[in-house]
Amino acid sequence: MSDTVTTQFLPGYAGTRLAVHRLGAGRPLVLFHGLFSSAYVNWVKYGHAAMLAAAGFEVIMPDLRAHGQSEAPQDPTAYPEDVLVTDALMVIRALGLERADYDLGGFSLGSRTATRGVLAGLAPRRLILAGMGLEGLAGWARRSAYFIDAIDRFGTIKHGDPAYMAQQFMKAQKVDLIAARLLLGSIDDTPPEALAGLTMSTLVVCGDVDQDNGSAPRLAAVLPDARYVEIPGTHMGSVTQKALGEAMVGFLTEG
Repeated sequence: MSDTVTTQFLPGYAGTRLAVHRLGAGRPLVLFHGLFSSAYVNWVKYGHAAMLAAAGFEVIMPDLRAHGQSEAPQDPTAYPEDVLVTDALMVIRALGLERADYDLGGFSLGSRTATRGVLAGLAPRRLILAGMGLEGLAGWARRSAYFIDAIDRFGTIKHGDPAYMAQQFMKAQKVDLIAARLLLGSIDDTPPEALAGLTMSTLVVCGDVDQDNGSAPRLAAVLPDARYVEIPGTHMGSVTQKALGEAMVGFLTEG
């Protein structure tokens, strides 16, 4: 197994260049990161990708448009409804995984993208939804409004304001604010009744004090074939926990 992350660029919607990072060899596992983050921060930095690669997976980690090393177009036409799902379908097709035996997962916004990708036709063997609750899938408008407010007040938000952490994370990640605001407007809700379409075995994994996207146990309860695993941490803190990678490996390698 190679312990080096390699990167290639693939076209997404309207030709946007998307960075796709890969580690390991074996069964393909596609992982989408969270909002304002990147494949490196969510999956590589804290060892999750290395843990999964050591367990026999080729971990494939795209940077979503307007994130990481992917392009961040500022043209509104580059952000039609569900553009992240369109990008996901294009990347998986370009990688030759459409009819392959692969697994799929995400964290937070990545979980939304994976969920809506399955509803749009993706057919992974197993699915991982991390940092996500039932209300987070169905109530995107409230969550989006919080981040749009943080973007609109960027640079003026003081410590103690509920949006301060979002501002600081955007600063650290050097987020393109214009592109990010456009992207936020392209993301769709997923009503609970649509979740019956997620028929594959699913892991819902979430921090024990993470309520940012609603109730993860409730999400697991409404899915046809899901289990809930609780790990330590807040929404952002759970990503730093070794337990996240361990839960993913355990789920994907069980008989």
